[in-house]
Amino acid sequence: MNSKLNKKLLALAISGALLTACGSDDNDDDDVPPKNNPVTTPESPAPGTTPPATPLPEQASGEITEIGRYSSGIYDDGGAEIVAFDTSSDKLFVVNSGDSTIDVLDLTDPTNPQKLTTIDVTAASVSGFTAGGANSIAINNGKLAVAVENDDKQANGQVYFYNTDSLAFEGAAAAGALPDMVAFTPNGEYVLSANEGEPNDEYNNDPEGSVTIIKVSDMSVRTADFSAFNQNIQSLKEAGVRITGPAGTTVAQDVEPEYITIDRDNNTAYVALQENNALAVVNIADATVTDILPLGYKDHSLAGNGLDANKNDKAANIETLPIFGMYQPDAIASFMADDGKTYIVTANEGDGREYISEDFADEAACTAAGGLDFDDGECLMYIDETDLEDLPLDAAAFTPAQITKLTDGDGIGGLTVTNTNGDTDNDGKFEAIYAYGSRSFSIWDENAKLVFDSGDQFEQKVKEVAPDNFNASNDKNKIDNRSDNKGPEPEGVALIKLGSKVFAYIGLERQGGIMVYDITDPAQASFVQYTSNRDFTVDPEEIEDNDALDSGAAGDLGPEGMLTISAADSPNGKPLLVVGNEVSGTTTIYEIQ
Repeated sequence: MNSKLNKKLLALAISGALLTACGSDDNDDDDVPPKNNPVTTPESPAPGTTPPATPLPEQASGEITEIGRYSSGIYDDGGAEIVAFDTSSDKLFVVNSGDSTIDVLDLTDPTNPQKLTTIDVTAASVSGFTAGGANSIAINNGKLAVAVENDDKQANGQVYFYNTDSLAFEGAAAAGALPDMVAFTPNGEYVLSANEGEPNDEYNNDPEGSVTIIKVSDMSVRTADFSAFNQNIQSLKEAGVRITGPAGTTVAQDVEPEYITIDRDNNTAYVALQENNALAVVNIADATVTDILPLGYKDHSLAGNGLDANKNDKAANIETLPIFGMYQPDAIASFMADDGKTYIVTANEGDGREYISEDFADEAACTAAGGLDFDDGECLMYIDETDLEDLPLDAAAFTPAQITKLTDGDGIGGLTVTNTNGDTDNDGKFEAIYAYGSRSFSIWDENAKLVFDSGDQFEQKVKEVAPDNFNASNDKNKIDNRSDNKGPEPEGVALIKLGSKVFAYIGLERQGGIMVYDITDPAQASFVQYTSNRDFTVDPEEIEDNDALDSGAAGDLGPEGMLTISAADSPNGKPLLVVGNEVSGTTTIYEIQ
């Protein structure tokens, strides 16, 4: 028996199994060491060091320490998005949309990941199909599944399959329009694809969202669609599912499946419908969508649920306000708790809709096509966002003092809110205000009932450790830059079980860094650590303008795709967290304590 197998068997005997977890449809990475003043709380070993090789304690801490990075050298162009790991070969696969490839990294030494080669999905020959690029990847039992969009985004895509050892193309299966995320069932029998079905820029071609279910053994395809819910559009709206497209849009057209997580029994898939602020439930065996579950809204007027909505005061000022947050999760993951029930963990990013066409020569043509506005050659076809100061508020629902504060253009009036929710009596005045995302992560039961939400802890922790760079964007070092939008913007999530404990890792797309929580008891989840290697002494805008600077010179920017590797499967026998950072184009490896 070789030493690597011995090591993995020993690790398996002392550690918990990796949980089912979905990463984001995007990742980034970097290979330079952390710069100057990495933010880490609480105290953890210095980045780049490796703790002694001791067995996992029963009560692991879950804290992470950066041990390795790889830089694609591509800045702000998707140089590292979704990540997937092959346990049999210790290869790490990274979607690199900047180069329209999948980078293949050698992770044998996690402290020094090296690029081996690339996979060009456009090189595969599939009859009648022109690949537009890879969006997501997943691996099981030596097979790499790749979500490949059509060059015409409104046309059906494909899921490509490759051998992770030889990297040979093994075949393709048809998917729906814009396959954006793929996931294997835990037993490897099926691959599921979340097909967003986004409309074109003119918003006159809106394909239906769907979930493709592929049987791996013969690549047969079935589709779980949403057409059965078209007749229920009004009741879904009344229940809280956001169906907000132009007049005539069906439920099937409006839903945009974003992420998938699958229960441990391989029977049920939960699908994030981000723009709809809902989860879909899919019966895998029957290939049917059995339910659409609204997630409801977060009340930012309650203590512990505050937010900083003002970018103009250039200060971290977290306060309670009469505003609701739409959870609108991006990445989701699931686990089975000690009570034997399945729970869904969501990174509540938020997302609005805006479609702009450049295909109209003048304002008259734009208007004739139903455009809302024409400016500098761009015809605005649809938007569900507006500034709070431009939202007509109902004087019967808010006090004069509240209206003055909420509509102050020099204060929180610049907060991005929706114009599709809140006018309950359709009189043109809004009785409630709804903002995008909830600046938190949540835990839900399998009926989408809220079990836990982190409240305003993300912003509070960022304020504590980086007050001078609070709510910065991922490409600007300006304080409060994102306060009027979605704040730190949680996007990616990954889970792992260590001993008897379960931990969640949530990536903050804008602010940067990883939040760590102990979620062993779903209703009593607790903060463990916030760590970030972002170096605010380096201006990201200088990286874009200076080819001499590495794409990761400011640390990791825009964490997106995330995965955990159990000690049993890890190249070094230690549990790992791998993060793809979209803006810095870096892939970062953390060791989990």
